[in-house]
Amino acid sequence: MTTEPPDSIAKVSSEVVVCTKCRLCETRRNAVPGEGLESSKVIFVGEAPGEQEDAQGRPFVGAAGKLLTELLASVSLRREDVYITNIVKCRPPNNRPPRKDEAAACRPYLVRQISLITPRIICPMGNSAIHALTGSDKSVTDLHGMLLEIGQVTFFPMYHPAAALYTFQLRKVMEEDFRKLRGLLDSLSG
Repeated sequence: MTTEPPDSIAKVSSEVVVCTKCRLCETRRNAVPGEGLESSKVIFVGEAPGEQEDAQGRPFVGAAGKLLTELLASVSLRREDVYITNIVKCRPPNNRPPRKDEAAACRPYLVRQISLITPRIICPMGNSAIHALTGSDKSVTDLHGMLLEIGQVTFFPMYHPAAALYTFQLRKVMEEDFRKLRGLLDSLSG
């Protein structure tokens, strides 16, 4: 009798890199499963890999990723201390938003990542991630920086770092949201 090995982040990642469940596999260079601390108290979930992420197979390594790293550092967190992923694991053509069927095809991977990491807080970044994870149709403008308790899960929606690259005023809003997140994480540790 053979037994199935237990599920793991490594197993999810190995399945993602060969996935053909939606049309995005046809145009990707590299799938981007996610990376970070597998026992993290917080997971950051973006929309989809961009050009740099597709080239390197790593999440948030382009300009938005540089800003995310800076925002984390501003509250004494390192990328290695958190887990970072996206709702879809392959780059949509021309960086268009993921379609519903593409997000649905990737959802089991994201659900497994969340259940394996068991974070205390999930930070959906941007409208696509907020809608996919919370089911809310409200925008990031309405929900950023607020705690949302949905079932047993705590969400802390945030702007996507790319938004601050295009609208500089959002940088200060994001800095404040990261300070709030740090306070929440500290209260969980205390």
